[in-house]
Formats: sequence, C-alpha cells, structure tokens
Amino acid sequence: MNKLKALWLKLDSSLWFVPTMMVVASLFAAYWLVVLDVYIGAKWTSRFPLLFGAGADGARGMLSAIAGSMITVAGLTFSLTLATLAQVASQYTSRLLRNFMRDRTNQVVMGFFVSIFVYCLVVLRTIRGGDEGSFVPPLAVAFGLVLALVSIGMLIFFIHHIATSIQAANIVAGVAAETEKLLDKVFPARLGEPATPIERAELAAGPDLRWQLVPAPVTGYIQGVDYDALLAFAEQANVVVRMEQAIGSFMVKGAPLVAVASPDGHALPPADELAASLDDSYRFGDQRTLDQDVGFGLRQLVDIAMKALSPGINDTTTAVMCVDRLGALLRLLANRQLASPLRAAEGQVRVLTMGPDFAGYLGTAFDQIRTNAANALAIYLRQLVALRTIAAECHATASRAALRQQADLTLAAAEATLTTSYDLDQVRADYRELRDDLMGLSEVVA
Repeated sequence: MNKLKALWLKLDSSLWFVPTMMVVASLFAAYWLVVLDVYIGAKWTSRFPLLFGAGADGARGMLSAIAGSMITVAGLTFSLTLATLAQVASQYTSRLLRNFMRDRTNQVVMGFFVSIFVYCLVVLRTIRGGDEGSFVPPLAVAFGLVLALVSIGMLIFFIHHIATSIQAANIVAGVAAETEKLLDKVFPARLGEPATPIERAELAAGPDLRWQLVPAPVTGYIQGVDYDALLAFAEQANVVVRMEQAIGSFMVKGAPLVAVASPDGHALPPADELAASLDDSYRFGDQRTLDQDVGFGLRQLVDIAMKALSPGINDTTTAVMCVDRLGALLRLLANRQLASPLRAAEGQVRVLTMGPDFAGYLGTAFDQIRTNAANALAIYLRQLVALRTIAAECHATASRAALRQQADLTLAAAEATLTTSYDLDQVRADYRELRDDLMGLSEVVA
C-alpha cells in the first residue's frame, strides 16, 4: 500500500499525468461522437443550417485552424508555466516547485489545450469529401467549435491564475493552508492504543531487551510511515519496534532505520529478513513531502522568510507574513495532543515512535529566521507577537518553557543587533508582555 501511495504522489505532482489522461479522454470523445454521427445520420442538421451548414472543406478548414491555434496556445501555456517555476525558485525557494507542479489548475489548463488539438486531429481524419465520398460528422465538428470557444475563457483564466499564484501573500497563504490540513490529518495521530504509565515505566526499565538494528534499504528522505502496517508487523512477529529516525529524516542505505527486540527473549530473524518485512511500512524519496511531514510545511515558510531577508531580495514584509503564518500554525499545534511515543496493542507495548515535540517545532519555525534577521526590528516584534498568540493556547509546562526560551533568544538577538534605544524599547516592551502572559498562564495551571 505504501508503494502505491508513493506512486500516486509522484503522478499527482507531475505536469504530464493529468494532461495525458485528458488527451486519452479526448480520443474517446472524438471516436464516440463520430460513431454517434454515423448512427443518427446528418439529415437532422438541415433544420439548423447556420450551425451545421459547413461542408467537408469548411469543416476541415475550421478544425485545422482550431488545431493549429491550440498547439500554439499550448506552447504558450507551457512557456508561462516554466517561467513561473523559474521565478518561484529564484525569488522564494525551490522547495515550492512541487506545489506549483501539482497545482491542479495548471495541469488541467495545459491538458485542455493539448486535448483540443488531439481531438481536432482525430475528427479531421474522418471527414470525407469529393471523390472519397461525402461524410461530415456534424456533432463532432460542432463540439470542436465549442471547445475552441471555451478555450478562450480558459486562457484568460490561466493568465489570471498565474498572475495571482506568484504573489507573495498567496504563496505564503497556500503553504500555510496545506500545512494546516496536514495538522488536522496527523494530530492527534492514532497508532494502536497509548501505552499506560506503568507499561512505559516497565519498558524503560527493562534491562533484558536486546535490540537488533534493521538497516535502511535505500538512500533518501523518509516521506511517510504506515503506522498500521508497522503495528501489525510487531504484533504478528511478537516483537517491539523502535523507530530510529523520524519522518523527514535523511537516510543513508545501510544506516539504522528501526530497532527490533523480542519482549520474551525468542530469537529474531536476520536483519535482512526484518528489513524485507518492514519494506512496505516506510516510503522513501529524493525530497521531503507534505504527505505526513508537518515539519516540512514549517520548513517551506521558513525558507521563504530567509530568502526574503537575504541581502539580494531584502523583502521584510514577506518575512513578516511568514512569521505570522508560522505563529498561526503553531497556535493550532499548541492545543493538539501530540501522539504518545509508546503504543500498545492488547496490553503489550509494540511500537516506539519518533517525531518532533512542540519545542522542536518551535525551533524549526523561529530559530533560523531569528538568526538571519539582524537589525530587522519588524521580525523581532512579529516573533514576539507570534509567541504571544501561541501562548494563549499553550498550557503544558514544557511547552510554556519552550515559549519562554524562544522569547529570551529573541530578546538577546535584538539586544545584540539593534543599535538604537528606541527600537530596543519596543522589543523589551513586547517581551515583558509575553513574559507576563506566560507567568499568568503558570498561575492558572497551578
């Protein structure tokens, strides 16, 4: 199942799959419309001479003109798409290219123009006139004209879509929206039943577990894990599985991927057999994806902010938008129950998962932006505002401590880089408000 999902993700993010399916559909449409014309005949068209009055030469000329114009427009569409990809990669980050390539609007528009071209060629092949005998499929020819008229609106819509899709606000909002959907999908995540505190203590204290490392089968990023398959394997083999690397980690072939231990001391199969049994539980690829990797969604926003703060671009406003979106996402994450690292099935701990905690996500979101924001007063202020936004939904002691640490680091960075007392006073005032909020939350929880 994991391999099928990996194949579908590749097809979904390609520029050729949807256009190819649309071309195939146009072939079927052309064939069956011609068959329908043969079946019902052309006598009924005499009642609509203005719509179906063209002869063989007129139908050929019209379809030829449509086919020629459509292949030209298709070339223009591909050129605009490639130019957009190049601009996004240079101005924002190359990690956004996958988002634009799997943009369904781009795929459908490109497929639409190529499909009309193919449709016209197929229908042209069936038209007969002169010594060949007379045959003009009126429905198929009329449908080609309708497609050509629709293509005019499609071209205008595509240009509008391209113009809006490369705006910084829309790019940032799109990445944030995809990450928010992923948050709803991943947290809270279920993998069997959470282990009880007693089971956790027993497993942590168990000195008899002898872990056997299972190597990674390929080199690449861990794009996803089928937790149900992992739990089923652990139950079937009567073992405990410990993840050595989290989703999004880069693996080298032969490096430890998971560790397997027998709770009752029975002999384990060789590492190669264990790796083969776990093959369908892991999905690897050449790049990180947003299928299960929440950190990658945050990473994309951070990359956009860092590119905006670079001396070559110097777009502080875009970086501020990224900080605002990161704050909104982490506020959503603050009130989610992150999955327990220990999972049990039928009273037995079976899987020890691995993934970032709330402090890890905070560090991913804010650390690099802060270190690249030298002298950027707006960034320091927005980070403190974002932390206050998150603090309103954050009640766990460890999470509040992580927020306080980020606030301290932001203040320290501001004091080290800002040179005027006016700027520093603003940062210190926001820092005190955040500190008071965190102290107030501590009193409420206590």
